[in-house]
Amino acid sequence: MASWSEKMLQLLRRMNNFHLPGSSLESCLRFEVAGEQVGWISPKVASILGRFPAVFRPYGSAITFCSGLDTFESRSVAVDEVLQELRREASFTCLIGWRDEDEFYFQQYAVMPRYCDPPLMYMERAATSLFGVKRYGVHVNGYTRDSSGNLNMWLARRSLTKQTYPGRLDNMAAGGLAAGCSVRHTMVKECEEEACIPPGLAEQARPVGTVSYTYEDEEGIFPECQFVFDLELPLNFQPHIGDGEVQAFYYYPIENVKDLLVSEEFKPNCAMVVLDFLIRHAIIEPDSEPYYHEFVAGLHRSL
Repeated sequence: MASWSEKMLQLLRRMNNFHLPGSSLESCLRFEVAGEQVGWISPKVASILGRFPAVFRPYGSAITFCSGLDTFESRSVAVDEVLQELRREASFTCLIGWRDEDEFYFQQYAVMPRYCDPPLMYMERAATSLFGVKRYGVHVNGYTRDSSGNLNMWLARRSLTKQTYPGRLDNMAAGGLAAGCSVRHTMVKECEEEACIPPGLAEQARPVGTVSYTYEDEEGIFPECQFVFDLELPLNFQPHIGDGEVQAFYYYPIENVKDLLVSEEFKPNCAMVVLDFLIRHAIIEPDSEPYYHEFVAGLHRSL
């Protein structure tokens, strides 16, 4: 039977499988916008995009936009029209997760080469995996420390109605970074909506870094970067179910949380966020963990 360390290493490899031998990386085409690479497109997706020559064109080993689509707005609208058609045709299973929102840009994600760059267009979040566009999110570790220094952590169990990983364990609060929203605003919003944490308390959360990875599955390519916050909570505080994204909250000693990370109960990228917490708080140390270096590297692998 595999040890805890071996199971964790397997999880990290699975969440970074786009970088491993046997992935589709070598056969993928670069997705370029305004001369900058912003993603990866598989041959299967490329062949379907070829049906839209007024929008996309091949460019060497890349796919880019036709010359008339040279503005932020024109690219965003043209891609949305293509995706709406593909959604009606049920061409890709990932588009089943499309959120119907009143505002066009509410569930749009910004597309740019790096987070610090100005966005080149918007894209529906459910479609980003088709283009291998990096998605950003915010995750909050909610924890307490008692007078003896013992750590406990609040975990959320995802609602059974969630489109991805229903019923799995999750960080106390988390959410995607929609276009036009700041990281801290998203953090406070998710804390309030998902766990009923007052904004004044949520504002005390400390940004502690990022967790990055790239994996692929039957729905596409997923380069993702999560902005991570630690929020030390009062010992008498208890989160409450808010918007229905969560069905329950649990409060566990940190060693119990560690054991749960490698179970089938945990959403994989959230397990990575907690692993980062364990490393930063010296629950996992290099002299006692044989894969310490591999763990650290696996938490920060990005395109």
